[in-house]
Amino acid sequence: MAIVTASKKACSVNPLKMSQPIGGSFAFMGLRGAMPLLHGPQGCASFGLTLFVRHFNEAVPMQTTAMSEVATVLGGHENLEQAILNIYNRVEPEIIGINSTGVTETNGDDVEAFIRLIRHKHPQLEKLSLVYVSTPDFKDAFQDGWGKTVARMIEVLVAPVDAARPRDASRVNVLPGCHLTPGDLDELRTIFEDFGLKPSFLPDLAGSLDGHIPDEFTPTTIGGIGVDEIATMGQAAWTIAIGAQMRRAAETMQARTGTPSRLFERLCGLIPNDEFIAFLSQISGRSVPSKYRRQRGQLADAMLDAHFHIGGRKLAIGAEPDLLFDLSSLLHDMGAQVTAAVTTTNSPVLQRVRTEDVLIGDLEDLEELARSRDCDFLMSHSHGRQAAWRLNVPFFRVGFPMFDRLGAAHFTTVGYRGTRDLIFDIANLIITDRETNHGPTPDTWRSTSGDLQVHPPKLH
Repeated sequence: MAIVTASKKACSVNPLKMSQPIGGSFAFMGLRGAMPLLHGPQGCASFGLTLFVRHFNEAVPMQTTAMSEVATVLGGHENLEQAILNIYNRVEPEIIGINSTGVTETNGDDVEAFIRLIRHKHPQLEKLSLVYVSTPDFKDAFQDGWGKTVARMIEVLVAPVDAARPRDASRVNVLPGCHLTPGDLDELRTIFEDFGLKPSFLPDLAGSLDGHIPDEFTPTTIGGIGVDEIATMGQAAWTIAIGAQMRRAAETMQARTGTPSRLFERLCGLIPNDEFIAFLSQISGRSVPSKYRRQRGQLADAMLDAHFHIGGRKLAIGAEPDLLFDLSSLLHDMGAQVTAAVTTTNSPVLQRVRTEDVLIGDLEDLEELARSRDCDFLMSHSHGRQAAWRLNVPFFRVGFPMFDRLGAAHFTTVGYRGTRDLIFDIANLIITDRETNHGPTPDTWRSTSGDLQVHPPKLH
């Protein structure tokens, strides 16, 4: 069992953590016709918007109530009212998702009361869905904001269901964690449909941030799950949550609609996918399609081929708790040693990470731990690249943001196929690093009088 501790430094250096409001806004981006709205200063929205645009290389909708110092002290009712009216009149969204920030939380704005007053004052807003979520950025982290926002969506948007009403046996609700990419959701959708199931993803980033080009420009999100579909999610036979961060949302769905739920903490690896596929076979009443039996064999063979390169590696990893648990567990299964683990916020899964201790800290902490514990492989988001360069170890980019590589939205790690490709990518990175920096190879040596001379390693 890993011991979880928190850094006691006075400030964060090269932060690993992304804030709650950004995680909440990210969840709203998985809804069709949505406009995420941060209730706070302009800088909060600008920072988050920069991260999203660099990660996805797409136009990303986000607005702010633009709280000034005076408005913050006196209260943000007028700013919130004006922002909602401007968005409603100019872009005609299906839903406005409002996340608080540290500034408005510190002031103590009663935003739910503000929204009731605004609706009463402007009857034209009666049919507009408004969802407010408390996500102060002075506590918790990215995945907390995502989980709270999805749970709040369910509380506000999902209609209660008569317990006596029969459910649609082929329909399942899927509550994905923020560590899953649009590519992951596309892979999961294919798996569900191959078992004859009809999945409703909440949120559905695969519909809005998968990189497709719409026929016409729209200032709101260009895809995702609609408000009308969310309202009927209580009619599904099952709710499947992916990632420990979604436990609260799954429990909220079950309490509101009576729909039974099943939580899968990870879907990267052989055994987790065996359990997932067996469950889908059970609830659908169908046998496992032959394609997944073949993919399972391919994954087992990939693990056999790659363990010669991954086994024995000393891993340093920095990521959100669910992503850290997912990937470190896979690499532990492959024979790697999880020597340094740094995360952003507390979670029950951290105690089960296969390492001695997990630190809630920043990328400077990760670099120092990796150096002191002689790690030879590093995983984190793109802000970890400088640490890997200084340590002169191979660096594998995972998580959010990933802004110095293309295709972040299509990076896939779930299912047999996603796990297989991830293993090959990691093993090939290690092979390339060994050939390039730890010779000798025909490109790094020359013979002089029969003596072997090795050139100094190249920094990457």
